[in-house]
Amino acid sequence: MALTRLVLTDFRNHADALLQPEAGFVVLTGDNGAGKTNILEAVSLLAPGRGLRRAPLGDMARQGGTGGFGVAATLGIDIELGTGTQPAAPERRIVRINGAPAAATSLAEWLTVLWLTPAMDRLFVEPAGERRRFLDRLTLALAPGHAHHTTRYEAAMRERNRLLSGDDPADPDWLTALEARMAEHGTAIDTARRDAVAALAGRLAAQPEGAFARAGLALDGPPPGDLAAQLRAGRARDAAAGRTLAGPHRDDMIVTHLGKAQPAQLCSTGEQKALLLGIVLAHAELVADRTGRTPILLLDEVAAHLDPSRRVALFERLAGRGQVWMTGTESALFDGAGKATRYTVGEGIILA
Repeated sequence: MALTRLVLTDFRNHADALLQPEAGFVVLTGDNGAGKTNILEAVSLLAPGRGLRRAPLGDMARQGGTGGFGVAATLGIDIELGTGTQPAAPERRIVRINGAPAAATSLAEWLTVLWLTPAMDRLFVEPAGERRRFLDRLTLALAPGHAHHTTRYEAAMRERNRLLSGDDPADPDWLTALEARMAEHGTAIDTARRDAVAALAGRLAAQPEGAFARAGLALDGPPPGDLAAQLRAGRARDAAAGRTLAGPHRDDMIVTHLGKAQPAQLCSTGEQKALLLGIVLAHAELVADRTGRTPILLLDEVAAHLDPSRRVALFERLAGRGQVWMTGTESALFDGAGKATRYTVGEGIILA
């Protein structure tokens, strides 16, 4: 399914914007700082999580605006999705689906959004937490309940850490209850991640060599086993460390360049970009095959970093595979994309 209508109200530098894209390619061109990525960020908020920039909600409201913001969209013909904040509570996210209040995690039942931004170019050399968040977005597209489990696991872990770091002795019964909750949700997290990694790794390995490097994927982290018992035995250690030292929150995703049998972090910048793009493309195809629902792809400045032959290969691979939003400073970068909904963005103004 594709977005057929997108309305931004006091979002970033867009006071009041309306886009009515068609299915297929949606191309946004304009100068740096014009607000192209802001539009992609707005679309990314129609999925669970903090969006492609992971910015605080208060930073998304337009300077000089009311203090809140709104992002509303029509999915397909008649599914209405909306999110935003009110001026009185700028850090409290509101979500509505077909006019009814809903949890942000429930957006995953309606829409899958994947993205690739220039900020992700260093994914393979960043700390493990960045790759773990990336893996969780991939997993969420295949298992919509993954967001529920990660939210509950992290909430229980924060409460356990708070109890262990307090001046007074922690209530052992309350710790046991929190650890049981972490074990329940942690096991579900681990299962979903391993399924996603195995399915995506198998798909990548089966692909022929082409314009985009094939990545090998593996989950670096032991199966949780009896996580409740591990947590119970590690209370003194965790209290001294000030954090929980066992559990799926310490996993990492290991990526290798299959063609060169080389760890991704040792590859060139161009090879890392190709690996990342190959993962995103293969994952989008996997999601479509498994769920019957083609993801919406957000590709920020991706064409500028590809040579002409790889740009053509990218457009050919994406053609007919759902709605793909792409940004760039020059319209000529997208000459090979064929039919597309095209917008020019300038200083918060959007022209078809």
